[in-house]
Amino acid sequence: MTEITPAILPKDYDDLKNSISLVRGTVPLVQIDICDGIFVKNTTWPFNGGSFDPHFTAILNEQEGMPFWEDMDFELDLMVSDAIANFDVYTKLSPKQIVFHAEAVGDLSDFKDFLEGIDPYVRDSIKIGVAFNTTTPIEDVAPLVPFVDYVQVMGIEQVGWQGQDFDERSIDQIKALKEKFPDLLISVDGSVNMETAPELVAAGAERLVVGSAIFNSGDIIGTIEELASL
Repeated sequence: MTEITPAILPKDYDDLKNSISLVRGTVPLVQIDICDGIFVKNTTWPFNGGSFDPHFTAILNEQEGMPFWEDMDFELDLMVSDAIANFDVYTKLSPKQIVFHAEAVGDLSDFKDFLEGIDPYVRDSIKIGVAFNTTTPIEDVAPLVPFVDYVQVMGIEQVGWQGQDFDERSIDQIKALKEKFPDLLISVDGSVNMETAPELVAAGAERLVVGSAIFNSGDIIGTIEELASL
């Protein structure tokens, strides 16, 4: 079975909560796309509106939890410019997994040092992934592989937006990674749907992160089950 993770690009807290409720009880984990309007032009919860959402502040202050935290685990896809500087802040959202974007973290050798320096307790409780664009050479990412739990290949050229055309270069990236790192868990995010998913799985992807193809379908649960059966 292919692991399917619904991707939520939340406009605000209500959108986040409503989207999670649609897949609650169907999947164990959702990906929350966090965009700061700097690394990518799009902005999402908690950055939109010119100030942090009050729910975000309350979560950081341990006055409340993430929506449906009792039933759902979260992966934070950090499409932000401050992922390293505010790593400790993002961990307060109690994620099960965190994805950094190679193009957003600055010098990759410094990023490798950061990964090596993460507290072992944090590493035991949070899986760390690194995402990279279709234009980023595999050779740039390869030195990071020993220090992450998985990689996230982007299936689109412009990250931070849903509903884009599929970028075929991601297929070559998956194949190259699988050849070089046979045991590496490869996730794919961006333009994953019924048409592209079989090709991605055939190339070596074990996990598919799916946004609009799930939430815009007329049968959310059925779509998840069909994708998982690939």
